[in-house]
Amino acid sequence: MSVVYERLGELLTIALMAAALGMDAFSLGIGIGMRGVRSMEIFRISLLVALFHFVMPLLGIVAGQYAGELLGGLSKYVSGSLLVLLGGHMIWNSFFGGNERIVNYRSFFGVLLFSLSVSVDSFSVGVSLGMFHSDLLLTVIAFAVFGGIMSIMGLLLGRGVGSRLGEYGEAAGGAILLAFGLIFIF
Repeated sequence: MSVVYERLGELLTIALMAAALGMDAFSLGIGIGMRGVRSMEIFRISLLVALFHFVMPLLGIVAGQYAGELLGGLSKYVSGSLLVLLGGHMIWNSFFGGNERIVNYRSFFGVLLFSLSVSVDSFSVGVSLGMFHSDLLLTVIAFAVFGGIMSIMGLLLGRGVGSRLGEYGEAAGGAILLAFGLIFIF
């Protein structure tokens, strides 16, 4: 029975981390949606965000598994510290980062840049998870699904509401990652 609870705990942890990482796509999606976005653009942006949320943590997990082998017993503290730093950075950036990250989403390069910018955090989390030898396929699929869905939700909310509701979405995601980092360390 404890194996079932352990597996459920792992699934919940992966889902919460995927949601936390998707908050960046959500909050920036609101900003883009407020500027006006067509349905086909929502599909294109969200698909590319999902693809990057699949590839970046995959690369991070592979790097983390290698680093975990090198660091041995220290990998627990290193990966937890990475999550704390990443979460703190996300919180700081949401309050003091400004709005300079909005790009021209109508061009392919702009969508590519947007997708990369909201997925870079997934690489760092992937490194941390790779040190714990988590379920690779489940993790990257969850990150991709959550990243794509939260991007769609942000774009639609921004298009429909046109207010600054997503301003603190990145802070909420950062708080979740910071909490998981502290749990991993202690």
